[in-house]
This record gives sequence, C-alpha cells and structure tokens, in this order.
Amino acid sequence: MLAGCAAAQRSAVAPVEGYSEEAVYAEMPPGEPMAVEFDARFNSNTAQGSGRIVIKNAQLEIVVDTPDESMERIGQMAEEMGGFVVSANLFKTQTSDGQEIPQATITIRVPSENLDEAISRIEAESDRLPQRKDIQSQDITSEYTDLESRLKNLEAAESQLMEIMESANRTEDVLNVFDQLTRVREQIEVIKGQIKYYDESAKLSAISVDLIPNEAVQPISIAGWEPVGVVKNAIESLIVALQGLVNVVIWFGLFILPIILIIGIPLFFIIRGVKKWRARRKAAQETKAD
Repeated sequence: MLAGCAAAQRSAVAPVEGYSEEAVYAEMPPGEPMAVEFDARFNSNTAQGSGRIVIKNAQLEIVVDTPDESMERIGQMAEEMGGFVVSANLFKTQTSDGQEIPQATITIRVPSENLDEAISRIEAESDRLPQRKDIQSQDITSEYTDLESRLKNLEAAESQLMEIMESANRTEDVLNVFDQLTRVREQIEVIKGQIKYYDESAKLSAISVDLIPNEAVQPISIAGWEPVGVVKNAIESLIVALQGLVNVVIWFGLFILPIILIIGIPLFFIIRGVKKWRARRKAAQETKAD
C-alpha cells in the first residue's frame, strides 16, 4: 500500500475511515534512493574518495614445523589486531609410513586494513612458499546502496501505517493495517540483518588457514634410499630417451628423407634405363646371331 511495499499489497488494504487511499500516498515521501554515508570503517576497503565497499577474504595452505603452536600464534595475532578466532581445529593424520602427526586448521577475522599484514605474518610461520594462496574481493557497493534505499522506504511506510492505525476507529481497519504493518516490519528486520552482515564482512576480513606438518610433505626415505628420488630420475631418463627418439624422427623426416628422395628418384630412373638398354642390346645381338 505504501512506498517500499509491493504493488499487490497496495490494493489489499481496505479503506480506513477518515483516510482515502489517495491521501495516504500523497502524504508519503518520495521513494528516491538514499545516498549512503560511509564512515571511516570502510576507508581501508576502498580507493580514496571512491566510496566503494569491498569484502576481502583469503585462504592459505602452509607447511609448518608445529601446527598446534602456529595455530596458537595465528589466533593471538588476530586478537592483537582487533579481530577474533572464528574456528580452530587440531587433529591427527597419518603419513604414508603410518606415523601419526598433528595437523590444524584455523579461521580468523581481522580488520580489513590489516589483511595484507596478517597474511604476511601467517606466511612467516613457514620457511617455504605457501602450498596454496587465494585472495578474493567482492564489490558490494550497489547491493549495499539498494538495501539502504529499501530500508528507508520501508521505515517511512512503517511510520505512516502507525499513524493510520492510531486514527482508525473500526476494528476491521485496525486489524487490516496491523497485518500490513507486520509484513513491513518483517521486511525491515530482514534488510537490517543483510546490512549488518555486509557491515561486518566489509569491516573484518576472513582468513582460513590449513597448517600442514613438515612430515606430511617429506619424501619417503629408507636407509638413505628415497623411492621418490628414484622415480623422479627414472621419469627424467624416460623423457630424455623420448626426446632423443623424437629428435631422430624429426631429423629423418625433415633432412634425411628429402635427400634420399632427391638422389634416389633420379638414380632409380637411370638404373632402370640402363637395364632396359642392356636388355634391348642383348636381344639385338641374339637376333643378329640367328
């Protein structure tokens, strides 16, 4: 019935005594989109002066000496930066030789302006490059602005419905308006929840980290013998052999075969001509002898 409600709802409200439907709409403020005012908490997610809202999250997989200790340090780092630990899980896994080793996963949230620093400190837990590193960015400016605009219109509709309900005299009118007011308030709560989610997601970036123990990525070694190294050498030798075979085929097809054709075809016709000449000569001598 009001701005921010569906058009179908507009015709569903029965006339209220003392108010015509046209009068209600005339009193409503225009449903123009509201300009969103961004406070300082979004500055780190946006280019200066651009007013963009960007959600940034990251996923890392690193190899460490002690996953449990690294997990503890990462959690402490998040709290030092003004963030918190979303979840942390320490469990045991087995290597190929049956040895039990600890492994951990942790998800933290840190202020978005500290995302790069947090990633650098997490990577410093390992003496090698990350096994996996994934950083995602999502621009939600248009969605956020749309939600703010819808919220403004719904709140205006709520206020107008409250005024109509206070002026209504008939029980039927009160119940009808109350039903519409309940629907509007439900929509307001849903949109407020979405806005709160966007606010928190833009303010705090999520970082998920898989902490893999060194033992899980070490090559198998038996009395100094490493099967992985032997397999690697065998594969390298096979590749070298195949490369040599391919080189021979290429040389034969592009160099030797053309030379054979250039020399062999004329030589073939010469030999064939000589044989025919000899055969005719022999036949002529036999005829003269008879």
